Amino acid sequence: MIRLLIVDDHPIVRGGLRDMFADAEDIVVVGEAGDGAAGIERAKVLAADVVLMDLRMPGMDGVAATAALREWAPSARVLILTTFDSESDVLPAIEAGAIGYLLKDALPDELMRAVRAAARGESVLAPSVTQHLMGQVRRPGAGTLTDREKEVLQLVANGSSNREAATVLFIGEASIKTHLQHIYDKLGVRDRASAVAEGYRRRLLT
Repeated sequence: MIRLLIVDDHPIVRGGLRDMFADAEDIVVVGEAGDGAAGIERAKVLAADVVLMDLRMPGMDGVAATAALREWAPSARVLILTTFDSESDVLPAIEAGAIGYLLKDALPDELMRAVRAAARGESVLAPSVTQHLMGQVRRPGAGTLTDREKEVLQLVANGSSNREAATVLFIGEASIKTHLQHIYDKLGVRDRASAVAEGYRRRLLT
């Protein structure tokens, strides 16, 4: 019997998922949680085999909770279930240790198969997620910042303007703009604020 834990901040979503799995002969919903921190505690106490994890929740989000579960409940397999499938959402979740990533428009049978596959240690990805990952692999150096790009991103995170960052690094302001564009491309974002947020999420910033 697969022990399933549902972690989502919307009670209606949790209730719908619980009802969906009620008729499954080999899956039992052992508990629910409304945020990542509670999900970690319940995964440990309830010895969950699979954790169906929402991505964006108040407090500790799904990415942080997934990463923490690798330490606190390493036997639990995390299957992300969310409405978000942008590259900036997908990659951090996979890097954090999620075994699968599905969207909430998945059919019930598809979700059941995904939970069973996750319990067996098999990866399950929505088609759009697979495309993101393939695109990441095909782009030379994608996702990996150079040391100089990390320096630029850190200065931006500290509140430096392009001119101030250029002064600190003894390079031209145009070079800063070029580095920023490379950072945006590699992190899958479009602006400074998103780049900083993604940098913290990927633990590139201190």
